[in-house]
Amino acid sequence: MNDGPGNGGRMPKKERMRFVSAEQVAQLAGVSRSAVSRTFTPGASVAPATREKVLRAAEELGYHVNDLARGVLANQSRLVGIVATRPEVGFRAHLAAALAKLLIRRGSIPILVNTGETEEELLAAQKMLIGHRAEAIIILSGSPPASFLELAQRNGQPLVVIGRSEPDADHVRAGNSEASHKAATALYESGRRRLAVIGSNTGTPAIVERESAFLSTAEALGASVVVARGDDSDYDGGVTAGRALFSNKIKADAVFCANDQIAFGLMDVVRLETQLRVPEDVAVIGFDDVPESAWLSYRLTTFRQDPLVMAQRAVELMERRLDNPDAPAGSERVIPELVIRQSFRP
Repeated sequence: MNDGPGNGGRMPKKERMRFVSAEQVAQLAGVSRSAVSRTFTPGASVAPATREKVLRAAEELGYHVNDLARGVLANQSRLVGIVATRPEVGFRAHLAAALAKLLIRRGSIPILVNTGETEEELLAAQKMLIGHRAEAIIILSGSPPASFLELAQRNGQPLVVIGRSEPDADHVRAGNSEASHKAATALYESGRRRLAVIGSNTGTPAIVERESAFLSTAEALGASVVVARGDDSDYDGGVTAGRALFSNKIKADAVFCANDQIAFGLMDVVRLETQLRVPEDVAVIGFDDVPESAWLSYRLTTFRQDPLVMAQRAVELMERRLDNPDAPAGSERVIPELVIRQSFRP
């Protein structure tokens, strides 16, 4: 039985990956290896004629600089770690995409690390990024433990946290309390008196802040208000919380949801499993303004977090830290704007 054509029955050997080397470029261009290195080193001195020959040879061979080797020699790479739990869900997906776009634009290499929120998982991700000499880490979710911050500081590795504030880390936060206060006030002033807020049992700082700010404002205005929560801050969480809310005959006439995914689940429960209508019987406000919010199925009134703005602020803080490692921790707060659609019109 012949196991392979033309090789005596032996399986063919796998070809080893071979990138074009600087030596090959030097040989084709008829210059020294150091001339090739200087040509691709910003600011290095090289004669114009030599540079032209090197670039022409590199183009012909398809040569690219070995950035990994340069990073090892400099004890730093251009890698930037983006650490997130379930980065494919909701606003995090758009934020991760915006960060990747901006980091590539500045010449960095984004590395997405999909991890959990436990201390062990976060530290494992951090050690991997330090081992690869990442120039910075940006955390989209999970509460970094003190050991995480300490390890980053000992290695001089900039750390930016989005969505929460850490005393010793640069951070970017949305104006959660401002938006929640505005939501409660707008619902009350429109005549709604039986209010509800839906969050989740994850207890992330952003969710907790939105819940508590809405609750305190509604109570101060004199409205009755209840809190419902799903297991997670996603569509299924909104379905679970919505069923619990309306099966208890609470008769809420307005609901503020801690994010859009929760709002979508709630709205589907109200429209498909009760006799109530949105917005006539139940007004709904979300948070994030993900693209699905504008879909005809939802047309959700929501607070817009611009992922590109959030990402830009995070990258600016990272660059500030790289330029000045001893600067005090920086803080950026981005206030969301209310986008009016059909689920609630003030």
